[in-house]
Amino acid sequence: MSGTLIFLFILTGFFVILLIGGILWSIRSGQFEDMEGPAERILMDDDDPRLPNRKTFPKDHQ
Repeated sequence: MSGTLIFLFILTGFFVILLIGGILWSIRSGQFEDMEGPAERILMDDDDPRLPNRKTFPKDHQ
């Protein structure tokens, strides 16, 4: 085998290890826990008082 081919195998192995580490990190950090929430949240009205973490101000506060 040539030196270039060995280098490419080592580089590929390094990227595979990085990819697996990134996937495991994202699973453990909760990136895939709520897949539908953000997609549905974008369709909600901003003035809806039922939205979580939404503070309601009086009409004259604006």
